[in-house]
Amino acid sequence: AGSGAGADMRTEISTAAAFVTRLLRAAGGVGEEQLRCFRECLQEAMHEHYKHHWFPLVPSKGSGYRCIRINHKMDPLIGKAAGMIGLSHERLFQLLPSELTLWVDPFEVSYRIGEDGSICVLYESPQPGAKVAKQLESRTSCKEEWRIGRSSPSKSYNMMTVSS
Repeated sequence: AGSGAGADMRTEISTAAAFVTRLLRAAGGVGEEQLRCFRECLQEAMHEHYKHHWFPLVPSKGSGYRCIRINHKMDPLIGKAAGMIGLSHERLFQLLPSELTLWVDPFEVSYRIGEDGSICVLYESPQPGAKVAKQLESRTSCKEEWRIGRSSPSKSYNMMTVSS
């Protein structure tokens, strides 16, 4: 582990890049070598994009800047990595969910497919100095949710309501 902000975000970035790569692999039609290259390019692009916007002491700071989003427009970081392996934006829209939000924050990577989908946690680690680590049990049910239909109509999602 090196010093500085850059060294601390490797796990979060590699988790996020692996997730997008898995979505591409599940859609089919992209070779393993291309997928490996895509993942590396995406990790590099994210690292470059986030390096001055990573605040482990205030994990939510800069969250909007680090959010990866596909919403009828292709996220530039995904678009750039895809361009490196010759995938057009049109092709990406066929392969990836049309509505995808991926939050890459210190200590937590989570995503939502569809505007009304539930938020699923891909990676979570206790924050140094945090009193209690959040329990993940209630959220494990959505781990495989990304396999559900590509068009993600909101009707197929059950909203999880949490009452206090």
